[in-house]
Amino acid sequence: MATTEPAATAAASATRAGQARGVWSHGWYRRAHALPSPNFGPRPPGTAIDLAVVHSISLPPGQYGGNEVQALFTNTLDWDAHPYFLQIRGIEVSSHFYVRRDGALWQFVSVDDRAWHAGRSSFRGRDNCNDYSVGIELEGLGGERFTARQYERLDRLIRALAAHYPIAAVTGHENIAPGRKHDPGPGFDWARLQRGLGWDAARIVRD
Repeated sequence: MATTEPAATAAASATRAGQARGVWSHGWYRRAHALPSPNFGPRPPGTAIDLAVVHSISLPPGQYGGNEVQALFTNTLDWDAHPYFLQIRGIEVSSHFYVRRDGALWQFVSVDDRAWHAGRSSFRGRDNCNDYSVGIELEGLGGERFTARQYERLDRLIRALAAHYPIAAVTGHENIAPGRKHDPGPGFDWARLQRGLGWDAARIVRD
């Protein structure tokens, strides 16, 4: 006797796909504040976007609430505004997304494009993580804790990404550039992220 489960499953999948299309437009997430960065390029043809990389950033380090990160990603940072900025003067970087301490979400580069967030990197034997990953910066300092609102926003964002792109894993910057990068650091709660996403542990790569 035939059952309705396959049809129901197909309908649910179609609904999720339709919802995903509704919140994405050419790689831009409609639920984020869009602030386009000039620091991006094309992904290699045929590349599957299957990795999300979690970072942490604050400018100056440990100071929150300003617009310096947005300025950095759009090449408008006043290098003379703080002594620390002299150390990074002239760099051109970007991330796809940035989550503030209060959970506010900003987007700088279309997910369909290659942002400049990972640098020299490798994940499971594949170099150049910028080619196939999505960069998500959390406002914070490596080693310090992040806020509940950031985790809630991060959960929703990664679920939305995974509904629209073949995201197979989430990892930290420190894990794709060991020894060179140390973010998001020991203050980031990977177990909490896994619970929030409801994913199998194999998709949350902590080392």
